[in-house]
Amino acid sequence: MQSTCKSGPRGGYDGYKRKRGSKVHIAVDAPGQLLAGHVTPANEQEHAQVAELARQAQEITGHTVKVAFADQGYTDEEAAQAARDAGVELQVVKVQQAKKGFVLLPRRWVVERSFGWLNRFGRLARDYERLPETLAGLHFVVFAMLMLVHEGPVLRSS
Repeated sequence: MQSTCKSGPRGGYDGYKRKRGSKVHIAVDAPGQLLAGHVTPANEQEHAQVAELARQAQEITGHTVKVAFADQGYTDEEAAQAARDAGVELQVVKVQQAKKGFVLLPRRWVVERSFGWLNRFGRLARDYERLPETLAGLHFVVFAMLMLVHEGPVLRSS
């Protein structure tokens, strides 16, 4: 998320995206409901956040998470070990080297879809908050709203 003047001092510079701001790391379940969230400056590495996300996800689910699917940003032996320490097997879904055109990657779309739901809320378009805890809290509020209005992540019963 790109910084504004209010969040600027705590934002970091992401060299890959060439933007100053924050990164929001989330863990979602299979239907896309938010389990855990963590906000860091943009210059912090994804793989360094696995321990916190795994801890939060296990705490909220009562230690029932067994497998977590992640993108290539979470490829690292330290990340895999941090997940194992929390009782989670980290499976990194990699993009094929010689891909041509669109390739659907298994399980990665769940988090991307959840970020798509978040993008419908203008308040989350940029990082306007002074504290990272406020930004993380807004993400939980948005997911609660989505569940209440049945337009986003919904548990369906047969």
